[in-house]
Amino acid sequence: MKLCIIGAGSTYTPELIEGIIAKYQTLPVKEIALMDIDERKLSIVGGLAKRMVENSGIDCQVKLTMSYEEALRGSSFVMVQIRVGKLPARVLDEKIPLKYHLIGQETCGIGGMFKAFRTIPVMLDIVKMMEQYCPDAWLINFTNPSGLVAQALLNQTNVKMIGLCNVPLNMIDSIKKPLNLNEAEVEYVGLNHLSYVTSIRYQGKDYLQEALAQGVNSEAMKNIPASGFTPEQIQAIGAIPSSYLEYYYFPAQKLEKLLHTPKSRGEVCIELEEELLALYSQQELHEKPAQLSKRGGARYSEVAINLINAIYNDLQEVHVVNVLNNGALDFLADDDVVEISAIIGKDGAKPIKAHITNQHVIEYIQMIKAYERHVVKAALTGDKAEAMRAALMNPLTSDMQNFSACFDEMVQAHKQYLPQFKE
Repeated sequence: MKLCIIGAGSTYTPELIEGIIAKYQTLPVKEIALMDIDERKLSIVGGLAKRMVENSGIDCQVKLTMSYEEALRGSSFVMVQIRVGKLPARVLDEKIPLKYHLIGQETCGIGGMFKAFRTIPVMLDIVKMMEQYCPDAWLINFTNPSGLVAQALLNQTNVKMIGLCNVPLNMIDSIKKPLNLNEAEVEYVGLNHLSYVTSIRYQGKDYLQEALAQGVNSEAMKNIPASGFTPEQIQAIGAIPSSYLEYYYFPAQKLEKLLHTPKSRGEVCIELEEELLALYSQQELHEKPAQLSKRGGARYSEVAINLINAIYNDLQEVHVVNVLNNGALDFLADDDVVEISAIIGKDGAKPIKAHITNQHVIEYIQMIKAYERHVVKAALTGDKAEAMRAALMNPLTSDMQNFSACFDEMVQAHKQYLPQFKE
C-alpha cells in the first residue's frame, strides 16, 4: 500500500508519520510519498519523517518529491494538507478585514471565504491529477476550510473523498470528561467549524440537560482565543456549541480582541513554524517533538490514520467526518456537505441520521449552509455579486458596504492566487 501526503512540508507531517508507525500492524504501508512545492520545508520535514520511519524499524520506504505525478501514481490514499499562499496569505486574511471592522480569521468570515477562493481551484486540479494517476484512491482532506473544500469537490467531481477536522474528536472528549461519561454516545451535528452537540446518551438516558444546567463547554482549540459560554448562554442555545461559534455569538468581543492583539495568529504560526523547522533539522531527532502541540492541530493524525484504517480494514466504525448529507439532516439538501457521525468502511462514509428538534440549531446551520453554497459558487466563477450574496447570509460579513470594500482590497492582495477573479 502506498500513501501520499500532499503538502508534506507542513510541520504537522510528523504527527501523521507517528500515526502511520503506530498503526503499522493493521495498516501495512510499504511506501509513503511526501510531496510539496516548497523544497526547503520538504527537505527538512521529509528528513525527520525518514528518520522516524527508520528508527521505528517498520518495512516502509519514504520518498520525497516535488512532482505530483510521482507522488500520486499508484497511491491508495492521498492526504492533502495544503495552504495556498502559505502563512503570509493567512496573515493577510486576518489583518486586512480588521481595517473594515470585520473579523479576520482563518476559516470564519471573509478570511475563510478568501482561503476557500484560493484553495478550491487548486484542490480541483489535484483531483484531476488523481483521476489520471490513482483513479481508485481515497482523498482524505484536512486542508481548511475543510467543509467548503468538501462542498466543492463532492459536488463538482466523482472523487472518493472524505473531509476531516480535529475539532470533533477534541470537542466530544472534552464534553464527556466533566460528566464522567466516557462511554456515552454523543450526537454531533453541523458544518465544519459550526457544530453542536445535541445529545449525550448513556444506558438509555440523555444527559444533555444535565450538561446544559452545568454550563459544560467544549474545549477550545489552541488557535482560538476562547472566553467560553456562560450557563445562561448555553441554556438559551439548547445545545453545546463548538468554540468556533464564539465568533458568531460574540462578534463584537472577538473583533475587539483581534484589534488589540499585537500579532495575528498567522504571524505567531510563522514564528512557531521556524522554531519547529530548526528542531526538525537536528539530525539526532527521530520522533515528533513536544513543541508541535503549540501549533494547534492536536490529535489530527489520530483522526486521519484511524479513518484510513477503518476504510482499509472495512471496520464499520463511527467517525465524525465531512460528507454529503444524503438525508442525515432532514432540514438540508442531500448534496449539502455536513460534519456528522458516519459509519466508515471499505465503501467510505455512510452518514448516520440525526433527529434534531432544536429550532435554533436547525436555523443557524441552514443560514451558514446557504452562505457556504454561495461561497463555492463564487470560488468557481469569480463572481463578486455571488460573494456578496454569500456575505449577506453570514453574521460576520453581512455589512454590505464594509464587505464590498474589504473584498476589493483582498482580491488585489491575493491576485496571484485568484485567477478566477478578473480585474
